[in-house]
Amino acid sequence: MNARPHEFDQLQMPFEFQQCFDHQRAAYLNYPEPTRAERMADLDALARLLKDNRNRLVEAINLDYGNRSEFETLFAEFFVVLETIKHSAKNLKSWMKPQRRHIDVMMFPGASNRVIPQPLGVVGVIVPWNFPLNLSFCPLAAILAAGNRAMVKMSENSRHLAALLIEVSPKYFPDDKLRFFDDGGGRGPAFSSLPFDHLLFTGSGATGRSVMANAARNLTPVTLELGGKAPAVVGPDFPIKTAAERIMWVKMFNAGQICTNIDYVFLPVGAAEEFAAQCKRLFAERFPDINGNDYTSIIDERAYARLTATLEDARAKGARLVNLAEGQTPDAALRKFAPHLVFDPTPQMLVSQREIFGPILPVRTYRNAQEVADYINAHDRPLAIYPFTHDKALQNFYISRVMSGGVSVNEALLHVAQHDLPFGGVGPSGMGHYHSREGFNTFSKLRPVFYQGRFSAIQMLFQPPYAGRPVKLMNLLIRFRG
Repeated sequence: MNARPHEFDQLQMPFEFQQCFDHQRAAYLNYPEPTRAERMADLDALARLLKDNRNRLVEAINLDYGNRSEFETLFAEFFVVLETIKHSAKNLKSWMKPQRRHIDVMMFPGASNRVIPQPLGVVGVIVPWNFPLNLSFCPLAAILAAGNRAMVKMSENSRHLAALLIEVSPKYFPDDKLRFFDDGGGRGPAFSSLPFDHLLFTGSGATGRSVMANAARNLTPVTLELGGKAPAVVGPDFPIKTAAERIMWVKMFNAGQICTNIDYVFLPVGAAEEFAAQCKRLFAERFPDINGNDYTSIIDERAYARLTATLEDARAKGARLVNLAEGQTPDAALRKFAPHLVFDPTPQMLVSQREIFGPILPVRTYRNAQEVADYINAHDRPLAIYPFTHDKALQNFYISRVMSGGVSVNEALLHVAQHDLPFGGVGPSGMGHYHSREGFNTFSKLRPVFYQGRFSAIQMLFQPPYAGRPVKLMNLLIRFRG
């Protein structure tokens, strides 16, 4: 018999990972289906953990970033998460209800079919640093609503937050229900090698491939929320001033460090200079002091150096750069990075080849919608697309002709904040969904159950020898179905 991967990898597996997994698995097997009241209590505890420790959580995230806008933390990490928990609690009764399914009364008289949502068991969650509360607690709302237990590994760039969650979470949940872990220096591969009943990973495509490979050794199903180069397209009918306002809002939010952020924008030919002027005006109005608290820092020195190198590469290869913070001096010690527009990007530039994940926005121009669709479709499918147009036919053209994980029309990013919409990627931008009912379903086994009636008509067919009555009945059924 072949050993399970977690058995022959125990020498490499951190003791606390294996111990917690075994503890949670035993607890699940001992009590596999929490009641709705118990799940509601778990959701309430999740919300209380956030509300009771609000100030300490905000400060921990700020320390991890160096400077993180408090408003951005409250909106993206608290408000959105609390609304998600509230939505899950409100709908839990209907989500848990077994579904009736069609039965062929001629073949199976007196029988019935049901689909019963049941907890999977132990779910692993690997969380990135950019929205560490949102991207751990939103999945946890679905995981706990579905009746599961969870192990959550935070990012190496979220050390202060991880330490705080490790400290306070036992006040709200026993270890056999929920436990947080810090990265501890490259422990991700070991975590993703545990034989979870489901594994959720949010992060880069390169790391996602490794996570999927590790999970495959246990045949662990995965939900991968990756990134990619999400485009915005400004239609010829859409006001450039309004487009700039909406695009700049999302591009500056968290200093552009969002997986669903706009990675490049298509403008109609002739609109580029007006767009640049509007963006410079908006940044000056909204961030008169780039070193102030409202403008978030780049997460670490490595990311800051990567963004600097990306800009220099574009400049060296002929791009025209527009510094939106012209006249201001960003504090490099705080990792404040001046936002830039990059005009005339070419395929040879780094800015065209990899996800930017920062306040750099390449600007392309186009003459017709098919040209835009052809460009996007020639590259990896993105996590989102953002068409800006009031023309319904043009909206539908982009939605129909360009596949992506999600879409916001005449806005960017906000489809992710809709509690009743599933969130997920497609192809290189990810697989699977969570949020709302889709999240509950992802972390449940939708178990099909057939209930036979007192009389089993099918037994009339399954009694050899088949010559005679069984064959006559089968021919009659086939003729009836035709």
